[in-house]
Amino acid sequence: MRVDTPLIRFIKGKGGNTQKQIEMETGVKIKFPLSKEETSIVAEGSSVGNVSRASEQADYSHFISLPLAVHPGLVEKLQNFQNSILGNLDSSQDLGIDKSIFINPKTFHLTVLMLKLWNEERVAAAAEVLQKVSPKVMKALKDRPISIRLKGLDCMRGSVSEACVLYTPVEEIGGEGRLMRACQVIIDAYVKAGLVLQKDACRKLKLHGTVMNVKFRKRTVRTRKIGSFDAHDIFEQYGSEEWGEYVIGEAHLSQRFKYDRSGYYHRCASIPFP
Repeated sequence: MRVDTPLIRFIKGKGGNTQKQIEMETGVKIKFPLSKEETSIVAEGSSVGNVSRASEQADYSHFISLPLAVHPGLVEKLQNFQNSILGNLDSSQDLGIDKSIFINPKTFHLTVLMLKLWNEERVAAAAEVLQKVSPKVMKALKDRPISIRLKGLDCMRGSVSEACVLYTPVEEIGGEGRLMRACQVIIDAYVKAGLVLQKDACRKLKLHGTVMNVKFRKRTVRTRKIGSFDAHDIFEQYGSEEWGEYVIGEAHLSQRFKYDRSGYYHRCASIPFP
């Protein structure tokens, strides 16, 4: 499997955790290149099926995003949200809350589709798919601007007392379903191009704006486990928060863990919305 050097992290994982998990679950042995000039990762296993499964279990490297951090007012609201909750830091830590589990307001977005693109050829193919599907996206949006409303909070997994992900629900203003149709057009194009795993192709899209996620948590000796957090106080204060109405201006092919000058995820390609 050919993997460009900057993207090897998605196969290896932090501290080699992703590699270890893949090897344990599939029984393959993953060998990384010994120099930066080499770009081929070797996966050795007892069958083609095991090796294929190993490649599918590597981490997601890219995703299709609808940027919302382009709205300064929303970024400010998210920053104030964090500051308010972290104001009493000692109390927050007792509830399992620390700064690392909040999303960076400068990266706030809606995710349309997760992708595994480990080399320049796959990234280029994904960029081409996005460009080619642009006219169909415009048609799905009926060549009119699309706006959303963000209101309140909800739990993606867990309960309020043992929350793992907190997000703000997304409501399309006008209720015509244009945004969901446009997103499905994008998803279908990537599935047709063979760039989407079967499990992701079958997953029902739920647009949401994540504000807190325990997967972001920085591990320390004290917090070796991801854990959950108690969100009762957060819901009491922000459960009905009016985050505002915002126009979605474009869709990006974004790369994880790499950022542009604005602080948003690195844009590999993009298409405009009306």
